[in-house]
Amino acid sequence: MPLLEVDNLEIAIAMRGQLLPVVRGISFSVDEGETLGIVGESGCGKSLTSLAIMGLLDGTPVRITGGDIRFEGQDLRQLNRRERRAIMGSRMAMIFQEPMTSLNPVYRIGDQIVENLRQHQKISQKAARARAIELLELVRIPEPQQRVDSYPHQMSGGQRQRVMIAMALSCDPKLLIADEPTTALDVTVQKEVLDLMADLQERMGTAIVLISHDLGVIAETCDKVAVMYRGKIAEAAPTDDLFARLAHPYTRGLLNSIPVVDRDVEWLEAIPGRVPGIDEDIEGCAFHPRCPRAQDICRRNEPKQHRIGNEHTSHCHFAEEAAP
Repeated sequence: MPLLEVDNLEIAIAMRGQLLPVVRGISFSVDEGETLGIVGESGCGKSLTSLAIMGLLDGTPVRITGGDIRFEGQDLRQLNRRERRAIMGSRMAMIFQEPMTSLNPVYRIGDQIVENLRQHQKISQKAARARAIELLELVRIPEPQQRVDSYPHQMSGGQRQRVMIAMALSCDPKLLIADEPTTALDVTVQKEVLDLMADLQERMGTAIVLISHDLGVIAETCDKVAVMYRGKIAEAAPTDDLFARLAHPYTRGLLNSIPVVDRDVEWLEAIPGRVPGIDEDIEGCAFHPRCPRAQDICRRNEPKQHRIGNEHTSHCHFAEEAAP
């Protein structure tokens, strides 16, 4: 049984007296110790999906309108708030996109880690502080005995991201959701953070859902990939299979837009147009206004799921014609 199962999840935003769909019936699963990458442009529904899994949409105009979310076989949507809080932060944890806005600026980082520990474990203040120092050392923060008393603004962006990872891992979760954990970091620090996550996963056996807009990052770190476009999964496959045979023009467009160091080009390829707004109605395939291969059938009919291999699927009318 998968650790996490998302089945036909639908999410909508309440605007102007109506519910506008933003995530449209997506399904995926994650096994223990596995890394799933969810990739796509901004606005495709990646972060909303992660917030829905973590139960962080309450009190917002965003609502789950359909589908199931199961963790260890348990339907998370059926839990009350108290039951949900017992799971979040302990067995499931999340690294948010921007650590400077996620960490409380008026509390020392050690106090924030201690608070999470004592929320979920029966542990003394002294033992929790010792564990906080141990966690800072685990995520390679220099001089953790001193840095435990630092405020977020006294640390670099990379160090703040490491603190977020330490907080997320403080209760040894079985599932870690990382929402664009390297977006605000330079390339060198980005690699350090990704290597750190991989090392911790290997040691602790944590399953990871890594959300990114960067297919290069996904290719290096994930066991399997789900490519999202306008609230749907356009293509999904084990990582090696995906890059061996791209079966959706959107996936190919994302890959072609990545700079290649050993190729001299004046202009990078780009996907034309923009991601449609949530209030725009598009008949047929949602990607057809931007697709170089679009034909009349794409403008008329929404594509069904086509199976390219055992675990490789694509929502494209011409998926079978994908180049090897």
